[in-house]
Amino acid sequence: MRNLLATFALGLGLTSGGMAAAQTVGIATSNPGSLFHNIGTAVANAANKSGLNTTIQPATSPNQFIPYLNSGGIEFGVANLQEVNYAVTGEAWWNGVKNPNLRIVGMLMPLKEAIFVRKDSDIMTLADLKGKPMTDGYTAQNTILPQLDAFYATAGMTRADMKPVSVASVVAGANAFIAGDTVGFIFAHGAGKVREADAAVGGLRALTVTDGSAAGLAAAKAHWPTAAFVTMKAGSSPGVLEDGVYIAFPQVVFTHAGVSDDVVYAMAKAMYEGKDAMKATFKPFGAFNPKDMHGDPGVVAFHPGALKFFKDVGLN
Repeated sequence: MRNLLATFALGLGLTSGGMAAAQTVGIATSNPGSLFHNIGTAVANAANKSGLNTTIQPATSPNQFIPYLNSGGIEFGVANLQEVNYAVTGEAWWNGVKNPNLRIVGMLMPLKEAIFVRKDSDIMTLADLKGKPMTDGYTAQNTILPQLDAFYATAGMTRADMKPVSVASVVAGANAFIAGDTVGFIFAHGAGKVREADAAVGGLRALTVTDGSAAGLAAAKAHWPTAAFVTMKAGSSPGVLEDGVYIAFPQVVFTHAGVSDDVVYAMAKAMYEGKDAMKATFKPFGAFNPKDMHGDPGVVAFHPGALKFFKDVGLN
C-alpha cells in the first residue's frame, strides 16, 4: 500500500514534503473536462483569492485519490457525498476497505446529471435506449455504473437492456459518444466535456427521467441512496431542450482528520465567502448557497476546523 501511495503521489506530481516546502495545500480532482475538475478549480481560485495558497491535482476519479487523501497525502478533495460515505464505511466497490480519516469541509450545490444523446437522433426518452450501444464498464470510475442503474430503473430497465460499450471514465465515455461508438453517454450538467460534445455533434438532448414520481425516485434510490429529483428549465444547460426532471445528488469538499483546524477553517471561510469568485470560474456555482454548507453529511463527520467556522458565522 505504501508503494502504491508513493506511485500515486508521483502521478500527481507532488509529495507531502513538497507541499510543505512550498507552503501550499492541494485539492484532488477528477480529470480535466469533468465536473469535479471544474469544481476543484473554482474552489482553488476562491481559496487563492482569500490568501490560502492552493493548487489542484487531477486524477482519473475520486475512487482513485480517496485512499491517498485518507492517508494524508493531500489535504482536500472534491467528490459526491455518496462515494465519500461508501469510502468511510467500506461499502459497495470499496469491498470492506474503510477510509476512516475522511472529514467533510462543506456541502456544495447538488450535482445534476443526465444521459445525453444527439439532438438529431430518434432517441427521445430513456426507454428508446433499449437495445442500442451505450457506455458501460467505467473501470476507473466506480460511481458511474450505479448512477446509470438509477436512471435506467426509472424507465423499468437495467444495463442489460443496452449493448454495453466499455469505457474507463465519464470523459472517455463522452469521447466514445463523439466518435460515434455509442448513442449516448452519462455526464453532469454544466461540465466542460458536455459543452465540447454539444459542439462536436451539432447539439445534444438530455434525456429526462421517465418516471418522476415517488415510485420512480424510490427505484433510483435503490441504486444511488442520495439521489433526488430536480426540475430543470428548457435552455438552462446544454441539451436541456424542454422542462424536465433529472437526477441530482450532493457533492462535497472533504479533507482528512490530520489537516490542521486552521487550514480547514481557512478553506471553509474561502468557500463561504467566495461564491462570486467560484461562479466566475464555473457558472454552476450560481446555485451554491453558502448557508447550506453545514448540511447533512451522512455517516462522515465534519472536520473540527469546519465546525469552528460554522459556529463563528452562525451555521449551527
